[in-house]
Amino acid sequence: MMNAATPRSSRSLAGRGRRARSPLAALLAPLGVTGLVAFALLSGWSAAPASAHNYLVSSSPEAGAVVMQQPGVISVTTNDALLDLDGTGAGSAIQVSGPSDAPLYYGDGCVSVAGATAETSAELGAAGEYTVTWQVVSTDGHPISDTFTFDWQPASGQALAEGVATAPACGDAAGSNGGADAGAADTGAADTGAADTDSADTTATDAEITGLGDAGWIVAALGVVGLVVTVTVLVLRRRP
Repeated sequence: MMNAATPRSSRSLAGRGRRARSPLAALLAPLGVTGLVAFALLSGWSAAPASAHNYLVSSSPEAGAVVMQQPGVISVTTNDALLDLDGTGAGSAIQVSGPSDAPLYYGDGCVSVAGATAETSAELGAAGEYTVTWQVVSTDGHPISDTFTFDWQPASGQALAEGVATAPACGDAAGSNGGADAGAADTGAADTGAADTDSADTTATDAEITGLGDAGWIVAALGVVGLVVTVTVLVLRRRP
């Protein structure tokens, strides 16, 4: 009889032990899950803005292509719509230069934006490798830029344009393929410098906004962690 009672007593004590621990475990388990869920959500949300920026999906001419006919238009297309607040392509830029052994600039420096595509008009000069340097702005205000090259091998009968020594600015006399005087070239260079300054300001502002957003997520995450710790301490103090 005693041998039969002993196991029942042990099981009873073990059961009481499990019952005594179960309220605390039941309270702490949801808190742990809540903390993990909050951390995952905050991490996901803080990373979301970085993945929203546009990226290049195609260009004309294509990178590395051999072009035999005057392209007339040089364009880049991204995965989503581009920012064009005043309808003049402000904030976007496309420069065409070549050949690589004695580069000149071609086109008028003007850029038009339609949906996800930015383009500029340009006729090319002597045969050789040409470089397209471009910058556009995503609708979230983030500027993106890159370069690509293509090989210009004009077919017989193709009219060749005359380039200019400095990058043309839209609306400036230096933007013509036929060349320009020194004063116009200086003005174009000054305008280009101003455009570069505006681009730098836009990039700095974007970085500041991103930094403030990250700081907000960090503060929110610390708040959630603090709440979890406080509730856990209160529960532990109530234990007999």
